[in-house]
Amino acid sequence: MTRRLLGAASALLLLAAASGSAQQGAIVTSLTLFAGTAEGLWRSTDWAGSWQAVRGRTSGVRLDGIGSVRAIHTMATQVWLGGDDGLYVSADFGETWTPLSLIRGVRQALPSRWPQADPTVFVGTGEGVLRSIDGGRTFEPTALAGTTVHRLEWPGGALVVACDRGLLVSRDLGARFEGPGTGLPEGPVRAMALSSFFSIDPVLFAAPASGGVFRSSDGGATWAAAGLSGETVGDLVWLQPFLYAAGDSGFHRSQDAGVTWTRLSASPGRPVRLMFPLAPAAGLEAFQLTPPSELR
Repeated sequence: MTRRLLGAASALLLLAAASGSAQQGAIVTSLTLFAGTAEGLWRSTDWAGSWQAVRGRTSGVRLDGIGSVRAIHTMATQVWLGGDDGLYVSADFGETWTPLSLIRGVRQALPSRWPQADPTVFVGTGEGVLRSIDGGRTFEPTALAGTTVHRLEWPGGALVVACDRGLLVSRDLGARFEGPGTGLPEGPVRAMALSSFFSIDPVLFAAPASGGVFRSSDGGATWAAAGLSGETVGDLVWLQPFLYAAGDSGFHRSQDAGVTWTRLSASPGRPVRLMFPLAPAAGLEAFQLTPPSELR
C-alpha cells in the first residue's frame, strides 16, 4: 500500500479524477488531480508531480475571479465546481467551463449519478441544502436551512447530510429531514461514511466535532460509539471492510467496523481530507491537503 502526503494542510479540498484512456495530446485522466484552494482551482496532470492554476481557455469562461473553491465532483470527463462565485461545470476535464448558477458560497455539489436521465443537483452551502431540477441552472430551498453543510451523499433514494445540526437523512429529495437520531452527540458532524449498498444495508459512520467515531446500522435512527474516543476526526473513508479515519493524532484504520483501530501514521497536526482515487484495484493512496504556495 502506498501513502503519499502532500505538504502542510490548509487547502479546502483535494479530489482525484476518474480514470480514462490515454491519447496523444489528451489529458490522462487516471493521472489527474484537482485541488480547490482559497485562491481558486488547481490541477495536476502528473499525479501531483506539478500543479497549474486552472483559469479556463481565453475563448471560454474564465475562472480568475471564482475565489475559494470548496466543492469538486468528477463524473467521467465532467468536473463540477462550486465556490464563492457560484457553480460551474466542465465537460472536458477542466479545459473549458460553463457557469450554471451564480448562487454563492457552494460548499458541496452533488449531481445525480445518471444526469442524462435525472437532472437533479443538490448543493450544500453555509445556509443549508438547495435543490435543482434543471441540471444546476436554478435552485430552490429544501427543508434544511440555516445550517452549514460539510458533506453530502446521495446513495439511491436517501440524501444524507453532515452539517452543524448533526447527521440528517431525507428520503424524499429534501422535502423533510430526519435526525440526528439517538446516541449521536449534539453538535456539528463534519465527516461521514456510508455503506456501498445503503438502500439494503443502511450502515453509517459519523465523526462529530466533539470527537470519536459513531456507527448506525439503521440509517441514522440510532447510534453507538465506534472507537477513537477523544480524537477529532476530519474525514472518513469506507472501503469495505476497511474504514479509514483522518484524525488530529494521525491516520487510522479499522478492519472490524470500528471495534478496534490501528494508527497507520502520524498526523501533521490537524484533521485532513482523505481520498483513495483508484482503490482498491490499483492500490491505495492517502492524500493530505496542500496550501496554494506548495502547489506550484
